[in-house]
Amino acid sequence: MRPVSDESAFLPEWPAPPGVHALVTTRRGGVSEGPWQSFNLGVHVHDAPAAVRANRAKLARISGLAQDAFHWLEQVHGNRVVRVPAMEATPVADAAWTDQPGQACAVMTADCLPVLFCDDQASRVAVAHAGWRGLAAGVLEAALGVFPEPARVLAYLGPAIGPAAFEVGDEVRTTFTADDPEAAFHFQPASSLGETWYADLYGLARQRLETAGVTRIFGGCACTFSDEADFFSYRRDGTTGRMASLIWLDNA
Repeated sequence: MRPVSDESAFLPEWPAPPGVHALVTTRRGGVSEGPWQSFNLGVHVHDAPAAVRANRAKLARISGLAQDAFHWLEQVHGNRVVRVPAMEATPVADAAWTDQPGQACAVMTADCLPVLFCDDQASRVAVAHAGWRGLAAGVLEAALGVFPEPARVLAYLGPAIGPAAFEVGDEVRTTFTADDPEAAFHFQPASSLGETWYADLYGLARQRLETAGVTRIFGGCACTFSDEADFFSYRRDGTTGRMASLIWLDNA
């Protein structure tokens, strides 16, 4: 992770072309208190609204974007993709894309997997929110659908719950393996009876992206659950804040 000049965010380590900018926030350096401490960007998690506004203002400062350049989603663990700027104020969707300079596609997470996309021509960018339900529903494939040539796409896997911490029931494993038996490779037994499994969100995402034709995939080495100092984790804490993953094109 390459830090910016502030502990509140870092730059993804991937060879995005000139003109593509991305930022992933941490939980550090904000003003929220209690279980949302400290750089919470989510308005829906019962944090003090004034604290969230202050944190979002700081995000604008460290990114160099105007506050109205951020396009937030109402995320529902589905596979809808919207183009931003959108007609709706807060679209119900789990992925966003744009070919307009200076417009930030954003998702918020606290264990689910954020995935950033760009093409090697810097003609458009996208971001997806992918928990296990979104992955199974095809949100990554839906986001890739906005790019004419998947082979020219780069993907970055942001911070998510790691494979040693994400324990799921057998129904989750069955959801993936019913359509793709090779997905079983990304589940390790968490109980001797085979009733629960440790799921590898990163591995499942890489497999689906590669199947869709993406060969340049980066990131995927953090664990939000185990790194309490840097990341929010819903699975670990229940009531907690949200990080943001952002991507945008240069203002032209």
